[in-house]
Amino acid sequence: MSNYYTIIGARNAIRQKKISAVELTRQTLGRIESTDKQVRAYNSTCADRALEQAKAVDEGRRAGELAGVPIAIKDNLCTTFGTTTCSSRMLKNFHSPYDATVIQKLESAGAVILGKTNMDEFAMGSSTENSAFGTTRNPWNVDCVPGGSSGGSAAALAAGMCCGSIGSDTGGSIRQPAALCGVVGLKPTYGRISRYGLVAFASSLDQIGPFGWTVSDAALLLKVMSGHDPKDSTSVPLPVPDYLAQIDQPIKGLRIGIAKEFELTAGMDPRVKSAVDEAMKLYQRLGAELVPVSLPHTEYGIAAYYVIAPCEASSNLARYDGIHYGHRTDKPVNDIIDLVSQSRAEGFGDEVKRRIMIGTYALSSGYYDAYYVRALKVRTLIKRDFDEAFKKCDVILSATAPTPAFTAGEKTADPLQMYLCDVFTVTCNIAGIAGISLPCGFTADPKPLPIGLQLLGPTFGEEMLLRAARMYESATDWHQRRPVLG
Repeated sequence: MSNYYTIIGARNAIRQKKISAVELTRQTLGRIESTDKQVRAYNSTCADRALEQAKAVDEGRRAGELAGVPIAIKDNLCTTFGTTTCSSRMLKNFHSPYDATVIQKLESAGAVILGKTNMDEFAMGSSTENSAFGTTRNPWNVDCVPGGSSGGSAAALAAGMCCGSIGSDTGGSIRQPAALCGVVGLKPTYGRISRYGLVAFASSLDQIGPFGWTVSDAALLLKVMSGHDPKDSTSVPLPVPDYLAQIDQPIKGLRIGIAKEFELTAGMDPRVKSAVDEAMKLYQRLGAELVPVSLPHTEYGIAAYYVIAPCEASSNLARYDGIHYGHRTDKPVNDIIDLVSQSRAEGFGDEVKRRIMIGTYALSSGYYDAYYVRALKVRTLIKRDFDEAFKKCDVILSATAPTPAFTAGEKTADPLQMYLCDVFTVTCNIAGIAGISLPCGFTADPKPLPIGLQLLGPTFGEEMLLRAARMYESATDWHQRRPVLG
């Protein structure tokens, strides 16, 4: 039996009795047991619970669009089963009293949840090297990183240790690891999916989204997870389209925006540029029109993001003080200030501390207007840039990441170089629009590494975005390649 079922392939195989949900779940759990020693994609698994869920599907007690399909969940989504750690010592033993809305929706659709995946601590990172529980490795080359912060979810899928997975995207944390791991990753419009039960990093930027082997897999997961939720005030009360209904219908006269600001990015690997250029040519052969557009404030995206996100993180992470909840130091302390300081020093990793300090500084008296308020003004300008661009085009095309996967440890000593990994992805979150990454090529290395193509669409334009992505996918076979793990 294959280790690489797509979501729709697994669902159909179970429906047609070609494999039982229990058999598929056992097979996938066996794959985790044999493979995750190399990849380190999972923080925890819930094998007995998963097998019970699968058994209920086979016995007809559970049904739905994902009945029996094994799914992996990023470890910043609250679940009443297991722990929700955010890959941090601060929450190492945290047991959530409730399930995130996304978890409820997945389980209502019959999904079998295998476990929680590794991530950069509190979703802060681009390589999954910032986890308190060890670095996740890229299944295409285990010397390399899988991207981040949802690297565990992307790597689990790429390694055949689930059929689909869930991540969160604050500045590229779904799309960038999807690109580096050779899978499809979708960041929906802000407000499309409820954030209730997602442990907050930067609340105005965070959005939950799917990973799949195909655009159709991502579309199915998006459909299941989307919809208004009264528990989340930022959840938008709009009807959820059937994203699969027209997905195989090419868009006649598709207008693809090419932003000169993305083309001029320094540090772009020539192999990535070549693959993206070939993707543009293929779209033209498929009947799409390439339209030049301008996003003039793109150059300020990284700077604005790394003010707004740390400011919100500083506020959101203030609750982890060792008193209300979170890690509490065992060392002798003199007073409550000493207790909080020591607990936070022990509980948080270096990158989280760095971002808390940046955010606290930018929000402090005398600097608030100079940094935070100015970054919010830039945010408005970036949103206007996209609004103007989408008057001329349907989607905007770029690389997802400027380079293929890099060697573990290569950029850890230089935070700025790590932050620049998000140069193509952060403005999507700043503007609150939708974005998708799909495979568009591989390097020619002895161990080839995937290259990702990004398409950005207007607010709540996921239906068109998915169709545009499927146009390219249906004309290529990059999504059919699988890594070989020895």
